Amino acid sequence: MAFVMIARQALFQLKSSTSVKACVKECKHDNSKSHAVQLPEKTRNSSVLVLGGTGRVGGSTATALSKFCPDLRIVIGGRNREKGAAMVGQLGKNSEFTEVNIENVDSLAAALKDVDLVVHAAGPFQQAEKCTVLEAAIETKTAYVDVCDDTSYALRAKSFKDKALAANIPAITTGGIYPGVSNVMAAELVRAANTESKGKPERLRFYYYTAGSGGAGPTILATSFLLLGEEVVAFNKGEKIKLKPYSGMLNIDFGKGIGKRDVYLLNLPEVRSAHDVLGIPTVSARFGTAPFFWNWGMSAMTNLLSPEFLKDRTKVQQLVQLFDPLVRAVDGIAGERVSMRVDLECTDGRNTLGLFSHRKLSVSVGNATAAFALAVLEGSTQPGVWFPEEPEGIAIEARELLLNRATEGTINFIMNKPPWMFCYYTLKRYYNSGLRWWR
Repeated sequence: MAFVMIARQALFQLKSSTSVKACVKECKHDNSKSHAVQLPEKTRNSSVLVLGGTGRVGGSTATALSKFCPDLRIVIGGRNREKGAAMVGQLGKNSEFTEVNIENVDSLAAALKDVDLVVHAAGPFQQAEKCTVLEAAIETKTAYVDVCDDTSYALRAKSFKDKALAANIPAITTGGIYPGVSNVMAAELVRAANTESKGKPERLRFYYYTAGSGGAGPTILATSFLLLGEEVVAFNKGEKIKLKPYSGMLNIDFGKGIGKRDVYLLNLPEVRSAHDVLGIPTVSARFGTAPFFWNWGMSAMTNLLSPEFLKDRTKVQQLVQLFDPLVRAVDGIAGERVSMRVDLECTDGRNTLGLFSHRKLSVSVGNATAAFALAVLEGSTQPGVWFPEEPEGIAIEARELLLNRATEGTINFIMNKPPWMFCYYTLKRYYNSGLRWWR
């Protein structure tokens, strides 16, 4: 009863506080309509090749690019002409389809001819042995963005930094939603802490939630299975540690529209890049899905199937074909909401977070990837191969614009707020809805 009275009193004080009202106003995000992008004149009529453009992620990216910048010429790259024609029909007159095999050097070279930027969305990236698209982009002097979500692939891409620099080509790896937008959110939290805090950033945690497959279908399913075959790399006080995949469950509050969700450790590239680039000694990443039995199933797979099996792309693809009909059926019920929460702790006790939630992963991943593509076209990326949190990848002054584009349509977007204020938003939501949950 005492807790109830304290909670009600705290809520009343928060509602009447002018400083909190100001903070709430700052966090309002105008998502009522999309805003067309006015690119610099020299890049306004640029050509962008979207590899994997007939898939969920690539198709969403192409749609977002067309929405943000109708003047862009968009080339859909894929293997299926029928799907390509359908995608072109949706995009309209400034688009075309080209058949391309990303494993074939000659096919890639032909597809990259006369395009200014290539967006590599043809996953999964796990267990890929070469960065063929990046190599071809450097060879043809084509700017590059990928949506890689694999640590080994991302580090291999980074090894081409000097070659990209010599070719004067800007390239971003892990430039999707997570990793990608989450990296930029982390970088901004760290930058604010370094400016405003007396302490030093010491602990960074990435939490992700996606309902079902997020509407991304077989690709995200294959990615999830392949990640279960990888030991989780995390950092604890500067020391690299290895942990079991889909272990270390935590129940995390993702705020309005999502609520509390169970999340589990996964081996994701932003852990390594945030540790190395941002200099954070303790970093980890966790992911969870819904319905709850998918989490149980993922955990069971790590115990029943060997890492060797889960690293075999052929065997994983067979699993995907087996589970795909069931996943699609459940997706129709679970929806495809997505949420990212990034928490930063400093040595002086300062704690801040960033939160991003959207009703549709299939839309938000396109907005996110398109935001990176536009940043490259606008000249925000220096020659070389960069992670999103590196200032050479996305210039510090360009981060706000990138986040504005990437968060279009979000149901919740909060940056650089203390956890207590996040709790205030949750309390306010219950209060305004008339739910007297303390009774």
